Amino acid sequence: MSEQQLLHHTIYRGAENAPWLVFVHGAGGSSTVWYKQLRNFRGQEYNIMMIDLRGHGGSVFFRDWMNRKPHEFAEVCRDVVDVLEHYNIPPAHLVGISLGTLVIRKIAEDYPERVSSLIMGGAIVKFNLRSRLLVWLVHRIKRFLPFIWIYKIYAFILMPRKRHRKSRSLFVRQAKKLYHKEFLRWIGITHQIKPLMKFFRENNTNHPVLYIMGDEDYMFLPSVKLVASRHENARLVVVPESGHVVNVDQPRNFNRLVHTFVRGLEKNRK
Repeated sequence: MSEQQLLHHTIYRGAENAPWLVFVHGAGGSSTVWYKQLRNFRGQEYNIMMIDLRGHGGSVFFRDWMNRKPHEFAEVCRDVVDVLEHYNIPPAHLVGISLGTLVIRKIAEDYPERVSSLIMGGAIVKFNLRSRLLVWLVHRIKRFLPFIWIYKIYAFILMPRKRHRKSRSLFVRQAKKLYHKEFLRWIGITHQIKPLMKFFRENNTNHPVLYIMGDEDYMFLPSVKLVASRHENARLVVVPESGHVVNVDQPRNFNRLVHTFVRGLEKNRK
């Protein structure tokens, strides 16, 4: 596969044998959501890859953007793996935020040889009643309202507090770059991920997992607490004064936790 057929991606190389961090954003975002991580991790200590999922950021015209074929979640995940395979990236530490956590968890399930560990920020493992009602409502109004209105409503419900303003703003600003057809495709994926979330809740992965959740992520934190307590390879850290997009709300804490987790794993493997 040629580089032109791959998702848009950016690589920042460190030392030759440095571990790889691969960052995967959530729905409606782009790799720019990781700007505070790039600033911290770029250097000799890590090799870094930032990826834009299909229809997002630099991948807005990726492959089948113009046709009407709905997205398959397995293909969305395969897109990421294609980039890793193209560069023959060794088992990497995959870092996801929001829906990106489901992407990296699916990759760990289907392509375990590509994964060294999973770092799940603002992880989604189950839709609670409020999020189920929100998804139901979006499906009912998605063809009648401008999608950016829907994103703004969703962002406020998901990140309601004053200190979440920066995350809300970044969320909406990146969503404006989506096309309406692409928005509808990603909304359609919600039906596909429900059985996946159930499978992931019930089945552990062989890879080490670090959940990093904001203490104000009221939609998803309770279910992540339950999953982390049941899975022997999982560890949960709850970051104070943070909402759903914990890497933006509390970047110093997030970066420190990622660095400590990855370096500990790398040290144990030597």
